Amino acid sequence: MGKSKVDDDTLDAIEEALIATDMGVDTTLKIIDNLEERVQRDKFVSFDELIDLLHDEIAKLLNVSESETADDAVVPFDFSKKPYVIMVVGVNGVGKTTTIGKLASKLKSQGKKVILGAADTFRAAAVDQLTIWSERAGVDIVKQNMGSDPASVAYDTVKSAVAKDADVVLIDTAGRLHNRVDLMNELTKIRNVMRKVIPDAPHEVLLVLDGSTGQNAFQQAKEFSKATEVTALAVTKLDGTAKGGVVIGIVDQFKVPVKFVGIGEGIDDLKVFDKREFVNSLFSKEDLR
Repeated sequence: MGKSKVDDDTLDAIEEALIATDMGVDTTLKIIDNLEERVQRDKFVSFDELIDLLHDEIAKLLNVSESETADDAVVPFDFSKKPYVIMVVGVNGVGKTTTIGKLASKLKSQGKKVILGAADTFRAAAVDQLTIWSERAGVDIVKQNMGSDPASVAYDTVKSAVAKDADVVLIDTAGRLHNRVDLMNELTKIRNVMRKVIPDAPHEVLLVLDGSTGQNAFQQAKEFSKATEVTALAVTKLDGTAKGGVVIGIVDQFKVPVKFVGIGEGIDDLKVFDKREFVNSLFSKEDLR
């Protein structure tokens, strides 16, 4: 027994809605295929049930477990290693330095001793901006003159963190994608010098993406994944106007978890990513009627 015309039209409308969120064609088709299969299997599915199935399929892609709810007061890293070194990567303009400042503030408020490393030495503004954030968050910063070797700054930062018994190190890196080989060499060098002090550093490579740039964010995720081993994502500028589907597409394509979302400019506007809440907010039944 085939699907009714209404089902076909509804699925088409859902497909269009998914693509409009910047989820990406591959991920959208995967979700639609799974939905069609479930509709065929269950024979008759009401519209409300179909939307529940859609949420279900998206939740599967994000690996949302039944019992899982995110607690914004708990930063989702395993801090059993000390100092815990987080190397932060991302192109200029995505909110990388701001994300580091907000994350430092969040960690400090949870009782962690944090040190920032200003290893984006190619832009004076980046060092100045990180310095302002370190003051706002009330954490230490290690910096050198503009144009100095980023790896040298990273080395000094982790050395200082060990000496000061810090819990967490956040290393800002240059956001240039002009040439992937250069980027790869620089990130590899930063990693290698940190390992002279802390053999398994960095414990996390956090890629910051601007959620409002849609397919551009995909491209950046692809480039940085080739240049270094990205282990976590922070998606910024998801403040209502952004098309949040890009988050799902990137998690699906790159198999890297989103740990944080930036929803505004304030120091408290970096939130621990709540997958279930995100899925539920992505489409309301009214959106698709």
